[in-house]
Amino acid sequence: MSPPENTPITANPYSISPFPPAPVPCPLNHQSWRWLTFLHWPYEPDLLRPLVPQALELELFDGASWVGVVPFEVRGLRAPWLPPVPWLSYFPETNLRTYVRNAKGVPGVWFFSLDAARYAAVIAARASYGLPYAWSDMDLSRQGGLVRYRSVRRRPAANARTDILIEPGDPFKPDELGDRDHFLTARFRLYTRIDNRLAHADVQHQPWPLTRARVLRLEQSLTTAAGLPDPAGDPLVHYSPGVDVGIAAPEYC
Repeated sequence: MSPPENTPITANPYSISPFPPAPVPCPLNHQSWRWLTFLHWPYEPDLLRPLVPQALELELFDGASWVGVVPFEVRGLRAPWLPPVPWLSYFPETNLRTYVRNAKGVPGVWFFSLDAARYAAVIAARASYGLPYAWSDMDLSRQGGLVRYRSVRRRPAANARTDILIEPGDPFKPDELGDRDHFLTARFRLYTRIDNRLAHADVQHQPWPLTRARVLRLEQSLTTAAGLPDPAGDPLVHYSPGVDVGIAAPEYC
């Protein structure tokens, strides 16, 4: 028997793989995601349900919804067959997200917000993918083995900021990564709204090369700006030097 409509579902631990389910035959854009940190906290599903479209089911792991703060740098953003544009194609980004499935059970990401440092990229992503991008002053710096991410939102509302300092550690061996690690990191579809209709775009990249990491500083107000309470406790942390990515054009669900 199928679960009632809009009931949160607990992930089958074998339904998430570090490998993309299928190639994206004609990506709308190519880019690299570099020096990326996943910071995740468990949340009560009822806190997220009003912020996610009713057509999507919240996907749970260990009985909880998970919210991620994910800062990184976009490099080499370009359209197919075109070279990256200097300056415009390289910028920091931070997204706030959770995990969902559509009515057919296809897993993906739902973004509460995405902050980026290039205003042109913000406008283009809002127009083409309908994603809730915000223009922010941002900085990503690497020094002495540490990675620091800073941001202050400018538009549409200057009400969110981050200051995060990470010390990456040793790489995970493949057999050290469990179902929860893949559940939180291996996501190959994004869901969005375009013209008030649910849409999706598929993503392809190689499995994440993940390392351990230690949080030395963590200040963020992205969650409260999105209408969520502050996360409780220390985050679950993964770090990656990055992957090359192809993203399909959006399609209505």
